[in-house]
This record gives sequence, structure tokens and C-alpha cells, in this order.
Amino acid sequence: MKKFFSGLLTLFVFAAFGAAIYFYPEFFQRQIDKVQGIYFVHKGDKALKKEKLQKAIEYYNRAVKLYPGHYGAWYNLGNLYVIYEDYYSAVDAYEKAFEYNPKMVIARMNYGIVSAEKLGDFDGAIDQYNEIIKTKRHLLSIPFVYSNKKSYKVNKGLAFYNKGVAYKQKSVFLNSEYEMRRQYLLKALDAYKDACKILKKDYDSRYNLALTYHLLGDYHEAGLNYCKAIELAPMNYEAHYNLAILLKHLKYYKESLEELEKATVLITNSNANSNRKRYVFDVMNDVTRTILANSDNELIDKISSDKKDTNTAVTYVNGKIVLTDDLDNAIIKNFKVCGSKSVFLDEIDSGYDEYDYLRNNVNIPDVEN
Repeated sequence: MKKFFSGLLTLFVFAAFGAAIYFYPEFFQRQIDKVQGIYFVHKGDKALKKEKLQKAIEYYNRAVKLYPGHYGAWYNLGNLYVIYEDYYSAVDAYEKAFEYNPKMVIARMNYGIVSAEKLGDFDGAIDQYNEIIKTKRHLLSIPFVYSNKKSYKVNKGLAFYNKGVAYKQKSVFLNSEYEMRRQYLLKALDAYKDACKILKKDYDSRYNLALTYHLLGDYHEAGLNYCKAIELAPMNYEAHYNLAILLKHLKYYKESLEELEKATVLITNSNANSNRKRYVFDVMNDVTRTILANSDNELIDKISSDKKDTNTAVTYVNGKIVLTDDLDNAIIKNFKVCGSKSVFLDEIDSGYDEYDYLRNNVNIPDVEN
């Protein structure tokens, strides 16, 4: 009797399953396609791990045809298309990824970077950075185990930073339209400020904030922020070099020469191209000639003495700075000191109004972008 009821139940289940397939064929076909799609995603992941990139693209494409909602497959496709420099296909794939998962911040970020850097679509990039900034993520926290609060903040900070980059790039294409260029630079400035509030120890955010102030002609804030960038990453030559250009413009020749010497040491030991190195040397020679033409012998002797005390080199291995002994540590400490900071602090304390200056200033200096 038990066998009879068991067989009847099995028959009923099969009948019900068959009826469901008969009345809802599309639903069941979608489930079958989804399973097949996940299988091809798995194949694509394996091919990607083995660096068989073309095979991976083939598998991921088969996967999204069967299971279009697999945003991870779209995201991986976008990254693979970038490798092959197929940027239009890449942004299309990233767009699909965040279409199916609107909170997929990394897909929006990559979309923005490729759109701005490779396709010149700055507005499209800025739109995606704004979406990242607006996105409210569920903060998950397991005490002493895991928290996504930090990564959420970092992504928001990076979105502000990349937004600043996009606005600054927009301004570059408007050389003949000064007022519009200035407006874009002001928007870049606001974005970099927000980035610095979140990414407090990030050199790139601070350096670009200083550079934007510099481009807008606000030399006081530019100088202070170049100094902050130098304190964060003293072995990057760009902040030293642009600070030197700024000091030269303000006729602080001794301070300018000190920063140029640091920039020269760093760029000589870097992978920068020869034209850039030669340009830095030319600027340093120009500052030296200006000092000789405008200074008395006592000042020249003081500068020469200072140069003997600070004429140092840095130990590099495979293009990276290596701290070999106390001397190298002392050198890095020397590079970190922004001797001209007091110049800008003194002028800031004199009642300077940043925003009035930005609204009225029309001077765009020549700096290293």
C-alpha cells in the first residue's frame, strides 16, 4: 500500500511539473538559459584566469546572450575590451553591468574613466561620477571581521577626484574661451576639495587641487597645497617643480631654486622622457641666471653654501626608491620639508579673499599638468 501511494505521489509531481512546463514554457526556458549562462560565465572565468583572453570574451558573450542579467559577466567583458582598446564596446559593456546592478560602483567608475580618457566624453563620465556620489550603499559591519564603510568612502572620494579630472580636461579644450574654461576649473576645484576631505592622505588629490588653484591664478592656496602634497609624497617631482615655477613667478628666486634642485634630482632618477628632463634643467638655469642678474654677492654666496649642504642623491633600485641607510632617510626628510610654506602662510594671514580673487583673476600660468 505504501508503495502504491508513493508511486501515486511521484506521478502527481511529474504531472504537476509537466503541466507547469506546458502552461509556462517561457519561464522554464529562462531558467534553463540562466543555468547555461552561469556555466559559460564559469568557463569565461577559467579562461580569464589562464589569460586566454579571446576565449574568455567568447564565453562571456555566450553567457550574456543566455543570461543578460549577469552583470559580472558584462563587467569582465568591459575590462577585456579595454585591454584590446575597443573602448566603445567597453563602455557599452560597463553600461549593461550597472543597468542590471545600479549600485555596481566599479562599473560606473570604469565607464567614466574610459569615457573621459579614451573617448573624450567628459559629460558622460561626470554623469557616472555623480551617480556614484549619490549612490547609497548598505553599510555592512561585522565587528572585528568585516566592514565596507571604508571602501564606500574611498569609492566616493575617487568619484570626486575623477570628476575633478574630467572638468579639468574639459577646460583644456577651451583655450580660446577663457570664462567657460574658468567655470570648468572652478567645478574641478570643488570636486578636488571634496576628494581631499575624504582621501586625506592621497597625493594625487592634493596635487591636483594645488594645480587647479595655480591654473586659476590663486597662487597663495596653490602654494599651500603644493606644500601639503610634498609632505604626503616628497619623492614625486611634479609638486616640487610646479611650486618652483610658482615661486619664480612671485620672484622668490632662492626658494624657487631650492625646489627646482629637488625636482631635478627626482626627475633625473625617474623614467620621465628626456624632453621633460631637459625642460626642467632649462627652467633651473633660467632661475639661476635671474638670481645672478638680480642678487648681490652675499645672497649668491649663501645660496651656493646651501646647495653644498643639500646637494644629495637618492638610492634607486629598479626605478624605486630604496632606503639603504640613515643618509637616505635624512635625504627623504629633506625633500619632505617645504621651506617656502611660510611665504604663503604670511600672505594668507593678510586678509586674502580666495573667492574674490578667483572671480576676478585672468592669469593662467604655464605649469606641468
